[in-house]
Amino acid sequence: MTKKTTSGRWTTLDRDLGRISSVEYANQIVARPMVGLGVALAFMVVAGLGAALFLTGASSPYVVIAAAIVGAYMAINIGANDVANNMGPAVGANALTMGGAIAIAAICESAGALLAGGDVVSTISKGIINPESVAETRVFIWAMMAALISSALWVNLATWIGAPVSTTHSVVGGVMGAGIASAGFGAVNWPTMSAIAASWVISPLLGGLIAAAVLLFIKTYIIYQEDKIAAARRWVPVLVAVMATAFAAYLAMKGLKRIVKIDIGTALFIGVIVGVVTYAVTRPMIHRQSEGLENRNKSLKVLFSLPLVFSAALLSFAHGANDVANAVGPLAAIVHATEVGGFEGKVAIPTWVMVIGAFGISFGLVLFGPKLIRMVGSQITKLNPMRAYCVALSAAITVIVASWLGLPVSSTHIAVGAVFGVGFFREWYSERRLRLNRPANLVMASQERRRRKLVRRSHFLTIVAAWVITVPAAALLSAIVFGILHTAF
Repeated sequence: MTKKTTSGRWTTLDRDLGRISSVEYANQIVARPMVGLGVALAFMVVAGLGAALFLTGASSPYVVIAAAIVGAYMAINIGANDVANNMGPAVGANALTMGGAIAIAAICESAGALLAGGDVVSTISKGIINPESVAETRVFIWAMMAALISSALWVNLATWIGAPVSTTHSVVGGVMGAGIASAGFGAVNWPTMSAIAASWVISPLLGGLIAAAVLLFIKTYIIYQEDKIAAARRWVPVLVAVMATAFAAYLAMKGLKRIVKIDIGTALFIGVIVGVVTYAVTRPMIHRQSEGLENRNKSLKVLFSLPLVFSAALLSFAHGANDVANAVGPLAAIVHATEVGGFEGKVAIPTWVMVIGAFGISFGLVLFGPKLIRMVGSQITKLNPMRAYCVALSAAITVIVASWLGLPVSSTHIAVGAVFGVGFFREWYSERRLRLNRPANLVMASQERRRRKLVRRSHFLTIVAAWVITVPAAALLSAIVFGILHTAF
């Protein structure tokens, strides 16, 4: 605005308008989290109303409505935390915008949950506690409710501090804690818990090692070749075909089990067929896409971007198919117990419960997901499309290998472990090249050595600590919640 020097009126007006604009901008910043919170609360209310509408013959309808609201809260937290592991690398590599990643993940997660999601889940969440130890239906219902509440609160806290944790492990810890509080330590199936504890180590190590191996392959046979474009034409279709094989085998086991029982051998055969077809389709596409590209690393990023987007979408679909059932398992168990007056080893998950899980994940991702997406995608180590593709391929292969070996693994630990694997491999590889090219009498200062670290140690320690304490923290919180519910009701 024009100033009038003869009087201070215009200067004062400019200053006042500037203050008003600053206040309005500050109000917008403060209001953003409140909008997300309001939408999340509205969805939880709708979930409760939906439960009241679809309930048939439940002995305790208000308990089921409350459980549906908590289940919606849990699903929102899964979307805010777990889905970042699938989309983070693609966003960090600039293959997808944040908005594009959220849209693709929301669609694919919901589709995976509704189309290929587990229709059967153990009522005691994979046999964590023995059904015989919780003989009374009322005690069982409060145990499952405590597991839901505690796991949702723990995942919410982890999201707030910026730590991607396993929602499945959170539910497992919640069920274990409620089981101990209701029937003592003898109620827990300790061999199963030992296998889950082993997965804390197996999942990230396996994911990291496979990601590092794939990155070594890409560096050796593509990046450091004299003709990078020719090498990419030869090997990128192969890598895409391997990805397609792994995903097809996994989805065959998960998605076709409602129609026919698929063993690992048959699933791998289906995967190989899909991989061969994918290679035949991808090879001419990569050849056309590479025409006219310069012989440098930047061109390679273009060739890996589209496969990375598809892999991120498939990872989200697979996550929706696998993890949603685990998250809403306690809710399904409560519905079953109130309808039949007891509980069995397995219960069917009602469609409306799966809908709550699927849409809750989408709402959580849209409203609160960007924080963890940025963490996984760019704040642990720097990713480009080649490195991010290594993470996605590692996640797909690791799940298949784990299924073949019968190992319980966490998709969260695999994906984040793969990111760490890529980062630590880059540190080792760059140090090795530097050492080979450095004069023998030159010693690198410790400060310079620290500066060259490619993985942020603070994030590494925070995430690993969150992984280690997830089950005991969720168990302790669940025991407290169970005590309150059991005493009050």
